[in-house]
Amino acid sequence: MVAVARPRVEIRAMRREDLPAVAALETASYDFPWSAGIFGDCLKAGHPCWVLCSDGEVAGYGILSVAAGEAHVLNLCIGPDWRGRGLGRHLLGRLLDVARWSGAERVFLEVRPSNPVAQQLYASVGFKEIGRRPRYYPAKGGREDAIVMALD
Repeated sequence: MVAVARPRVEIRAMRREDLPAVAALETASYDFPWSAGIFGDCLKAGHPCWVLCSDGEVAGYGILSVAAGEAHVLNLCIGPDWRGRGLGRHLLGRLLDVARWSGAERVFLEVRPSNPVAQQLYASVGFKEIGRRPRYYPAKGGREDAIVMALD
């Protein structure tokens, strides 16, 4: 039997030099992506911004907003080439740790109804649907609602 080397996975704080790779993953993942400028603004605002690297290459990222005892997952993405390996769960765990360390008692997020994989991930760690935001996301042919989820 031949041993297969597992990729080395690291989660670290996002840096300005990560922005091109992060923006490229965002563009590869979404029809209506955030711009590199939005990610830069999140860094400038001091939001906890993290990248997940696999063998030194940026494979995903997560951005959190924390204030007044609450946290909000603003963006969580694993690039198409790295999906299905548990990396999203790993990165979400780091964001939840950061929320706890920052004193958040509740964490919120929005997810598209058309993204059942993300919905399953969030539900599997304890997020519950608490509402909907009508026409929240841009979508091909119009707008799409957001499912609002929370974790206490």
